[in-house]
Amino acid sequence: MTASHLDTLNDRQRTAVVHGIGPEAAGGDGPLLIIAGAGSGKTNTLAHRVAHLILNGADPRRILLMTFSRRAASEMSRRVERICRKILGNDAAVLTDALTWAGTFHGIGARILRDYAYEIGLDPAFTIHDREDSADLMNLMRHDLGLSKMESRFPTKGTCLAIYSRAVNSETSLTEVLKTAYPWCGTWEKELKALFAAYVAAKQAQNVLDYDDLLLYWAQTVSDPELAAEIGGRFDHVLVDEYQDTNRLQSSILTAMKPGGRGLTVVGDDAQSIYSFRAATIRNILDFPASFDPPADIVTLDRNYRSTQPILAAANGVIDLARERFTKNLWTERQSEDRPRLVSVRDEAEQANYIVEQILENRERGLMLKDQAVLFRTSSHSGPLEIELTRRNIPFVKFGGLKFLDAAHVKDLLAALRFAQNPRDKVAGFRLMQLLPGIGPQTASKILDAIATDPHPLAALAEVPTPPRTGEDWGRFVDMLSAMGKGQAGWPGEIEIARLWYEPHLDRIHEDADTRKADLVQLGQIASGYGSRERFLTELTLDPPDATSDQAGVPLLDEDYLILSTIHSAKGQEWKSVFVLNCVDGCIPSDLAVGTTAEIEEERRLLYVAMTRAKDSLHLTVPQRFFTHGQNAQGDRHVYAARTRFIPATLLQFFESSAWPVAQPSAPGTRDARQIRLDVGARMRGMWS
Repeated sequence: MTASHLDTLNDRQRTAVVHGIGPEAAGGDGPLLIIAGAGSGKTNTLAHRVAHLILNGADPRRILLMTFSRRAASEMSRRVERICRKILGNDAAVLTDALTWAGTFHGIGARILRDYAYEIGLDPAFTIHDREDSADLMNLMRHDLGLSKMESRFPTKGTCLAIYSRAVNSETSLTEVLKTAYPWCGTWEKELKALFAAYVAAKQAQNVLDYDDLLLYWAQTVSDPELAAEIGGRFDHVLVDEYQDTNRLQSSILTAMKPGGRGLTVVGDDAQSIYSFRAATIRNILDFPASFDPPADIVTLDRNYRSTQPILAAANGVIDLARERFTKNLWTERQSEDRPRLVSVRDEAEQANYIVEQILENRERGLMLKDQAVLFRTSSHSGPLEIELTRRNIPFVKFGGLKFLDAAHVKDLLAALRFAQNPRDKVAGFRLMQLLPGIGPQTASKILDAIATDPHPLAALAEVPTPPRTGEDWGRFVDMLSAMGKGQAGWPGEIEIARLWYEPHLDRIHEDADTRKADLVQLGQIASGYGSRERFLTELTLDPPDATSDQAGVPLLDEDYLILSTIHSAKGQEWKSVFVLNCVDGCIPSDLAVGTTAEIEEERRLLYVAMTRAKDSLHLTVPQRFFTHGQNAQGDRHVYAARTRFIPATLLQFFESSAWPVAQPSAPGTRDARQIRLDVGARMRGMWS
């Protein structure tokens, strides 16, 4: 048989594709680990391996292909058919249509569980809860056990579900999960254990499985040697994509089904393992070769087809400093004289200005907005940039997290400002009042109706009868609105009054309050760029960032728009020009992710992932100072930031370092800016003389 379908592959890709396939292939049919560097053609290589199996006689019905999204599985199947069609023509569809076991881990798990439901005591007619359904059921159990009425705050339904999910997927005890990931919930361990037991019992009584159960039940099923051998025996070849993003439960399933590793291929890149918050562990891919005897063969794909060599040199330098990794240095034939730019700016406002200027310059040179992306560690980091893009009328789409002004806590604070500005704004008042204990929709509506006709609605609030549970919170609420209504603090001091009032409620309502507080500080910085509360609210209302970044449609009905994305959401993507925000300690790495060496190393990989999204141009910006709060009366309102520790002085050779804006020297004879050219004050006095 001709091997023309392999002609487009490079040597390393071809080695990975033919490994263990055919009588003359090297490596036998033992386990194979393909380390696929960023931009190295991973998907193409895996699709060719599946096609090569089929073209060499493998039964497609006995091939199990697992990816991390249904879209990826569908795309992989289409690629396999296109490759097979080169050899078999139209007959290829008959074989590739039989590739029915291609899907996500959870989708495959659901099929396996229905097939073996009776053997494991499960009704095959079970239904599957999504995350929201699961959280609601968890909440019902909280109420039934009386945990929602505890004197001290018990974790919310979402947090309870997250704790449960992490313990299940990481195969870690509840004690350890609480200690490492949810320390503020540690005092509730006994109650949480009882809650989870009730939750499991309720699911079983209702014949439902949640998202995690699809893996957990599958893992428990293959823990029985006979069932494991039977299920594993259904597949001659098992191929897994993005193996660096698997959790311990998924690894347990694979090793149980294929304990000797025969016919097992996993593909991934340890340098792109960035999803530990989903219980994924880098140990799965690092320890994979030694999990078998003899160890798995390793093929490394290090030729990059995406980026220029200077970009790869800088990215290689960053990841070379990792404590543990599979050694590889990405290389490419795409040469360039342009090194990545490491740009120091004064603050986040200047950072936004710099990026917008560069984006517009790129567009003038013919680079579409869609070929440019701005990446950031956390969704809130893009707040000032979103405002500047909106002001400049540059359309954008944001991926990863809520848009800054759509976040609940930001909308809450804006509601306080709007209600102080216009006490007859029922939408703002309705949202605001329900933040108070004891006030629900009906009570809020009655209060708003009661003050609607009063000529002094803010003053009338003090006289309105409120539920006993509201207590002193009502007085503080009225005082906050009164202080802002009188305008004594000035602008932007009024937003500080609202924030100080809101923060205790933020602590009560949200368990990630510290992160949300940082967003509110960010909002205060944005507000300081406007002359008054009225102007701030008016401009955000008439032309909010949401108007140009709605993911449901093309922004402003424009065919071209800029991409904003968290680094996590950008994985697997590429753009011609990439900007990475806030490359400073405290942002990358996040100050919330430096507690352990493992956390710091994952932050390093995040920066590496961001850098390797760029094809032609890469800009890393370094703000010198950040707006802050909570310092003593003599303190500054800014703190100074250091360049990220992941780019030490030894790596600066790979970057073109600069500061922006560039100071312009004064021309000889330039007028002193302090010289008075016109005495306007004298003219004003003269009008009445």
